[in-house]
Amino acid sequence: MGSDAGVVPHGNNAREVEWLVKAGVSAAEALRIATLGSADHLGLAEVTGKLAAGMEADVIAVEGNPLEDITALYEVVFVMTDGSVYKSMD
Repeated sequence: MGSDAGVVPHGNNAREVEWLVKAGVSAAEALRIATLGSADHLGLAEVTGKLAAGMEADVIAVEGNPLEDITALYEVVFVMTDGSVYKSMD
């Protein structure tokens, strides 16, 4: 998800996933496109794009269920990258 094309300002990248849903893609498929799909297209699917042992991953938690309302991605309450917590629900 996200590109260097400057479609949306950095920090607003979730809009791309919302636009996919508005274009008719299911929320589940839009999330797959943003994670595993992006890693695959960049040739990085062997190291990132999914949560699994030995994989590199950034993890977020959001308020609400993005499968029911994709705009829940705007309410990030937890962020972890490289095993370090950058934003906590506390």
